[in-house]
Amino acid sequence: MARNRWVLKKKVAELFGYSETAIDHKRKDGTWPEGRLWRKAPDGRVFYNVEEIDKWVESLPLRA
Repeated sequence: MARNRWVLKKKVAELFGYSETAIDHKRKDGTWPEGRLWRKAPDGRVFYNVEEIDKWVESLPLRA
C-alpha cells in the first residue's frame, strides 16, 4: 500500500513513534526544517513529509 508523502502530525506520530509534543518540539526548535520536513498548507494546517523524515532518520550516524 502506498503512503502519502505529506501527512498530519497524528500520522507522523503513528509512523515514527514520536509523541505529538516531541514532533512539535522538532518543528519549533528547527531540528526539522520548514519547507523540507514540514510546511503549512494554504489553510494553515501543518503537514509533514514522511519521505524526508525517513531520510533524516537514515542520516543519523550508526552507533556500535
